[in-house]
Amino acid sequence: MKLSALSAALCVAVFAGYAPSQAQDDAAASAGSFPLAAKAGVDSHADKTAPPGAANQGPFDMKTWKYGQRFDAPPTTPIWNPVKEKMMRGEKITSVTINGNASPEVYCAAANSGVDFIWTEMQHNTRDWSQVARMWRACPHAKAVPGVRVAYADEREIQHATDAGALVIVVPTVDTVEEAKAARDWTYFPPLGKRSQGGGQAFDPAMWGSVPGGYRATINDNIVLILMIETLEGIKNAYEIARVPGVTAVFAASGDLGNFSGYAQGSPDYERLINVVHDAALEAGKRLCGPFAWRDRPDFTCFQAGSEVAAIGRGVGAELGPLANTQAKVEAGPLAAPAGKR
Repeated sequence: MKLSALSAALCVAVFAGYAPSQAQDDAAASAGSFPLAAKAGVDSHADKTAPPGAANQGPFDMKTWKYGQRFDAPPTTPIWNPVKEKMMRGEKITSVTINGNASPEVYCAAANSGVDFIWTEMQHNTRDWSQVARMWRACPHAKAVPGVRVAYADEREIQHATDAGALVIVVPTVDTVEEAKAARDWTYFPPLGKRSQGGGQAFDPAMWGSVPGGYRATINDNIVLILMIETLEGIKNAYEIARVPGVTAVFAASGDLGNFSGYAQGSPDYERLINVVHDAALEAGKRLCGPFAWRDRPDFTCFQAGSEVAAIGRGVGAELGPLANTQAKVEAGPLAAPAGKR
């Protein structure tokens, strides 16, 4: 039995991980009709002259290019990322940190624990994107959506995350406007960014392929981009970083601002740095993020909680109540404390 050109193209799309739009392009090409193609062996002068009916007339100029409407979302398409929706309403957002090499079972348990998104840790971790993708694929429709802190503002790093289905991108140690724009460029599809339409499991109906309006047309309105300000150079450029279009929130990094400044939390010099990030976020109309301990600090509305290990410890302690930590002191055997420390 012979496959039609469309069926063949769709099969190729499934096995190659193409986006649905790429499959449609391949199907059209397989029909063998190219009415606007340059004639064989003849210079078409397309760099100087547009075909009749083209929206962009005259010599080609990328600076004046009118972006097409192919990926416009249908009118009144709702926001389907609950984190983005809560942020737009000004509500508080919480997360829990999971290492990028955690098992799917641990990830799914955390994703159904009551937080809004999972902060998958890929900056300080032995990084394996295939393992992260497997975790996210295990329970894509859990209460918490998949998010990740990548290592830096890089095309390969961020597109691994977005193609695997991340709905929250956190970029650490953003020092300059150029880094902020790079983070934006690789997070968003055109016309706002430069993300390549390479496919991946994010396009799969089991993940986000069946969302209202379609993934490609709506992800720019649904993805959350958080930039971390952690250094003195980042503080210097905080206002300009926060103003970059596409940035959803800035994160005042409690640990590394102490690391890079040499001052402890609560000291005047440290608090001055945090307040600079605070002011930059407010001036730009962006959300302000920080550690969960700052959940009652003025104007902070999104938070990173501790690791899954810490959460397990707290949860078990709360459940056991007075029975927690009541183990007998071991005097002998492999569990006994070394001599002199008993």
